[in-house]
Amino acid sequence: MIEEILPPGLASAEAFHHLPDVRLFPEEEAHVASAVEKRRREFAAGRSCARRALAALGVPPAPLLPGAGGAPAWPAGYTGSITHCAGYAAAAVAPAAAVRSVGVDAEPDQPLPQRVLGAVALAAERVMLRDLAAAASGPCWDRLLFSAKESVYKAWFPLTARWLGFPDASISISPADGTFAARLLVSWPPAAGLSLPGFTGRWLARDGLIVTAVIVQ
Repeated sequence: MIEEILPPGLASAEAFHHLPDVRLFPEEEAHVASAVEKRRREFAAGRSCARRALAALGVPPAPLLPGAGGAPAWPAGYTGSITHCAGYAAAAVAPAAAVRSVGVDAEPDQPLPQRVLGAVALAAERVMLRDLAAAASGPCWDRLLFSAKESVYKAWFPLTARWLGFPDASISISPADGTFAARLLVSWPPAAGLSLPGFTGRWLARDGLIVTAVIVQ
């Protein structure tokens, strides 16, 4: 599923069920030693997907510990993104020489709680969500908006080492071609070495799931 919204040159892996036999590295085990069982399973599934994707690029297994901002610390020369939700986990990776950053996210295709929508959506985005719901059948558009912003953040942070809040990007969703655009409402830090007006991404909704991806090349 995730590979359908990724460009050529990226490797990906996914799992649609609990993976009982995933073996973590000792460093990873220590990281989740005090976590609840659900968090441990999700962490393990995500790392399993990431190592499978890296293996497709010829990278041997290694610990993938969370780094700054919670993003995985990828092996030197590679970049990627991991996501998981109930019943699904996925990872996408690429050589850093070809791809600057990757952001992927997966969510259940269910409406966002109203209190969460209030924190996520800008006024213009609320209008867009109403228009989409009135004009087009499709996924839960509010959950897709949330997922798109998560993917944008995951692509932004490795480039800037800075937090990006929900109000800091304005999303426009295209129901016709499965794409979205994110207009940044904050300035790039000088240390980032680039200044893009925003990001573009792709989305897919199927079998009760929504997946989104942002790739910066």
